Amino acid sequence: MDRFGDNLYNMYGSTEVAVATIANPEDLRAAPGTAGKPLSGVDVRLYDDDDREVTEPDAVGRIFVGSALRFEGYTGGQTKPAIDGLLSSGDLGRFDADGRLFVGGREDDMIVSGGENLFPSEVEDLLSDMEGVREVAVFGVDDDQFGQRLAAFVVPEDGVTLDDRAIKDHVRANLANYKVPRSVWFLDELPRNPTGKVLKRDLRQRFPDA
Repeated sequence: MDRFGDNLYNMYGSTEVAVATIANPEDLRAAPGTAGKPLSGVDVRLYDDDDREVTEPDAVGRIFVGSALRFEGYTGGQTKPAIDGLLSSGDLGRFDADGRLFVGGREDDMIVSGGENLFPSEVEDLLSDMEGVREVAVFGVDDDQFGQRLAAFVVPEDGVTLDDRAIKDHVRANLANYKVPRSVWFLDELPRNPTGKVLKRDLRQRFPDA
């Protein structure tokens, strides 16, 4: 935005719930990373695991969206979970005090490590921007001591040598200590499907001791 001007917008939604929020340049200046505020005619709420609405600023909950554009169901007859007429997006998020939504990650990706809630996508995004890293995948694995922990699979840029200490130090310098991956693996490439999506299940199978 500093280079090309305040013309960047960030939109959040899905095929099922349609467009939910939009962040304009003012939102992104004030709160980089935000998904913005609900559009006119769209109701976005957060609910806890007991289906109670979460209203406190910065409290994390499951994102539900209601609008006239929501889908009617899958062709097989299934649908997404719904509360109060609002449809689940499948994501977790929080609202700040100004009503801006922040998406933490997929509901089924969140892990609990030593009593702390962790979103692998937060660490993944941080490492993706690290100098010398071409691509990275981060997800939770079982841990005897903490219940679950994070494992990172890193593909370095060509000609770049990285070690697990550099990866962990970078996370530690930018995020809370409990978000540091406890194991780091270096690969030549990440497994992907034909559309380019990283196949984390393949990594779990290839590295059962990660």
